[in-house]
Amino acid sequence: MNSIVFPVAEYWWVIAAFLGVMACVLTVDLFAFGLRRTEPSFRVSFLWTLTCVAIAIACALAFWWWADRELTTHPELLEASRWFKASPADAARELFFQFSAAYAVEVSLSIDNLFVFIVLFRYFAIPRELQHRVLFYGILGAIVFRGVFIAIGTGLAQFEWTLIVMGAFLILTGIKVLRADSDLDSSPDPDRNVLVRTLKSVLPITSGFRDRHFFVRELGKLHATPLMIALCVVETTDIVFAVDSVPAVLGISREPIVAFASNILAILGLRAMFFVVAEAMQRFYLLKYGLGLVLIFVGMKMTFLGRLFEDGHFPVVLSLVVITTLIGGCLLLSVLFPPKAPPTPSEPSA
Repeated sequence: MNSIVFPVAEYWWVIAAFLGVMACVLTVDLFAFGLRRTEPSFRVSFLWTLTCVAIAIACALAFWWWADRELTTHPELLEASRWFKASPADAARELFFQFSAAYAVEVSLSIDNLFVFIVLFRYFAIPRELQHRVLFYGILGAIVFRGVFIAIGTGLAQFEWTLIVMGAFLILTGIKVLRADSDLDSSPDPDRNVLVRTLKSVLPITSGFRDRHFFVRELGKLHATPLMIALCVVETTDIVFAVDSVPAVLGISREPIVAFASNILAILGLRAMFFVVAEAMQRFYLLKYGLGLVLIFVGMKMTFLGRLFEDGHFPVVLSLVVITTLIGGCLLLSVLFPPKAPPTPSEPSA
């Protein structure tokens, strides 16, 4: 039975309208923050992060309202889906909860990804006033990559065996996250990055930064700057992140509009959130355990948990409760029980 209520071929204009709204938000982000030559303050970054969350909530509510009206006008959309017995109002509400749960998972994964970006920026010694420039263009690339991955994933998700494979992958990934060491001082090796090696073979690299430029022309030759190398690493790192995040969001909703919009909204405020997380990264040291458990939970949903219920689907409201409890609980415990500071070496006695 088809699980897609709003096929992209017929409702492409919804995604186009959504991308139009996102383009406006990113334009504001670029001109208000991205073109500034100074590092955004913690207060500005925090307020812009809250603004992006508010935009996500508004989009989710707007989608709920639109889905209710569309399904009421065209009830035949539900006939070939798993909601064929549901009323338009119930189906729209269910899709809204899927949207909310998917957004919660993607925001949580995005926060974890920011820790990797912090390490990357330390490795390249990128000045803080240039970091938001790399993040802005990294987000633009991420939108393209996520769209491609979700398009492929929703197509494959129509086959039951692919859901089992993706679910098993998420369980293994969750176990790996739980066992991994979260050492922010460990340095990556960009020379192993295929894109970086390719770029270095094509263009010479400047010895240092050239203001805010990714490319400069010196002695008549085009050179890439270290800022461009960092952007390449950020983009390829996001592709790796998408391998985790796309199956996770498809484990909650196979509706292309829901999966794509929730994913993009989660990375929309990533640039501003980076500076917020950078200030408080040590406080949320238990977050990785919540993320690992969420990935395991979503993987279990995709493989066998749904079969425990009469209609073969795990209740989306219960999913939202489990996800927010795991993530919120780990964040709260991180604040209530801060990590112990390493003991300072005692002074030798005279």
